[in-house]
Amino acid sequence: MGKYRLLFVSVFIMLSCSNPQKKASDTNTTLSVANAVPTTFRGTLTSHNSVRARVGLKPLHWSNKLAKYAQQWANHQANTQNCYMKHRPHHSGPFKQIHGENLFWASPKRWSDGKVELQQISISEVIKSWADEDIDYNYNSNSCRLGAQCGHYTQIVWHETQAVGCAIAICPDKSQLWVCNYNPPGNYIGERPY
Repeated sequence: MGKYRLLFVSVFIMLSCSNPQKKASDTNTTLSVANAVPTTFRGTLTSHNSVRARVGLKPLHWSNKLAKYAQQWANHQANTQNCYMKHRPHHSGPFKQIHGENLFWASPKRWSDGKVELQQISISEVIKSWADEDIDYNYNSNSCRLGAQCGHYTQIVWHETQAVGCAIAICPDKSQLWVCNYNPPGNYIGERPY
């Protein structure tokens, strides 16, 4: 009888110990699925975080909330402006800018026979175009080279930013607008990104 009681107690302890671990694991799976990066945007975190790692910054995580916010603006520009590349306004209204934002526009591919196609562009290429602005950023003077742009790069490496979410809209003319939003935002005048 003592052997069975000891076996029962051992099995009870094993089950008791394994259930919390399983629940914690299930919770992590649920959380990671809730903020899973959509297929179109795989490479977003790797691309951003490799740029951030070069200057010793913590990695970003994907935010579905920011992705939804980005998609709202991309859709608005596609539906009203034919994918015109313009940032959200800073004044009040339904599209007021509250997050950091990077934009990328691509024209359609046009052939000599008049055929028009969508350019095949990946999120990694989009982020690379922004990250390549690093050559135009001077950390010592905290400024861009005269006549150059570097604000996309500085938003990627903004030290306070923790999350990113991206979206794309394709317009009837096969142009495309990519939007990435960042939280907390960056690019405050007079502050260094890192």
